[in-house]
Amino acid sequence: MNEGNGIVPFFFLPMDQTALIINLQERTQALIEAEKDLFLVEVRIKPTNNVKIYIDGDQGVSVDKLVSYNRKLYRQLEEEGVFPNGDFSLELSSPGLDEPIKLYRQYLKNVGRPVEVVRIDGTKVEGVLQAVSESQVELIETKGKGKKMEQHTHLIPFADIKTTKIQIKF
Repeated sequence: MNEGNGIVPFFFLPMDQTALIINLQERTQALIEAEKDLFLVEVRIKPTNNVKIYIDGDQGVSVDKLVSYNRKLYRQLEEEGVFPNGDFSLELSSPGLDEPIKLYRQYLKNVGRPVEVVRIDGTKVEGVLQAVSESQVELIETKGKGKKMEQHTHLIPFADIKTTKIQIKF
């Protein structure tokens, strides 16, 4: 155990946000490392110490696994006093459809789905995610209907993407 400043144990000192996020990322990675198809997407902390951790999987992630990881991580944080006075809430979930795609592995698992890509310059392209490479995504945009239907292929470098969201089509 680290000794902190010699007066108060280190875990009672307020941790800066970046260090806390790194700490939570490392803890989460350790919990899921045995599951090779699972990966950490993001850790968010609100000022109210509401911690949200998003985990995804190449074939999705079950609610049972999320509940299990939540219990284990909550117990660790509580026992080690990471948040003084136990003043925190913890949510582990998979990123919902309202969350943008952030990682390469998420793009791969969503090939074939309709998406909306917002470029850095603010322009939007909607289409089916056709392919993903290390440097870009390929979208097939369909315009018009019937005999006037046209398909356009868009190759969009990751560097030009601000956000990508899955689109729900009914």
